[in-house]
Amino acid sequence: MVFWEGVVSDELMGTFAPIVVYWLYSGFYHLLEPMDRYRMHSRKEEEMRNLVSPLSVVKGVILQQLLQAFVAILLFKVTGTGESANALVQPSLATQLGQVLVAMLVMDTWQYFVHRYMHQNKFLYRHIHSRHHKLVVPYAYGALYNHPIEGLLLDTVGGAISFLVSGMTPRTAVFFFSFATIKTVDDHCGLWLPGNPFHMFFQNNTAYHDIHHQLYGAKYNFSQPFFVVWDKLLGTYMPYKLQTRADGGFEARPTNE
Repeated sequence: MVFWEGVVSDELMGTFAPIVVYWLYSGFYHLLEPMDRYRMHSRKEEEMRNLVSPLSVVKGVILQQLLQAFVAILLFKVTGTGESANALVQPSLATQLGQVLVAMLVMDTWQYFVHRYMHQNKFLYRHIHSRHHKLVVPYAYGALYNHPIEGLLLDTVGGAISFLVSGMTPRTAVFFFSFATIKTVDDHCGLWLPGNPFHMFFQNNTAYHDIHHQLYGAKYNFSQPFFVVWDKLLGTYMPYKLQTRADGGFEARPTNE
């Protein structure tokens, strides 16, 4: 039993819940951005180094989410769940957890190789992936600021493959994609908050991804959004240490293992 049962279908929740979660969670972080002692870059640095306006970022994210919603509706229709999603028998909790783990590994694999190729191919980087890197100083609601083609290939197709390979039901997908959305926002939030569980349980976190957004880390730390397995296996892992900045806040700096 879930709170939306009898109100909307699992299909609709799976389509729109991650969008709502994105703006709620990133909005929470936006309220915390003035807390300079937790920032990984100063506000002045954010204003000077970022190459795109906040309004353009919001427009870009909304466009990507519209495309994601369209593909999600199409995916549920093609796979035959549709409006009957609520009627599907849910597997055991252990099975669902196993499906989520499989989906996490599949998504990580897909995004690592597509993401890395977009850096290695000069045409793709210049015309597509460089849009995301206009946010040299990442912030939460810019997590999904991408070129529409990148959003389609990296996130939307990657999510569809994860859903299909794992065999999860639309109801399980509601929780998985909402969790993946929260994780992605957290990785781009630009804040190192004490007690953040993502920092404690995932090596792939805010500082890890911030390294990738800097010039010296552009060829490293491609893994997203969950683990760092592929970076470590294929030699693209850049270790770092967290330092306190003289003007307050933190800074992730590369270090030798």
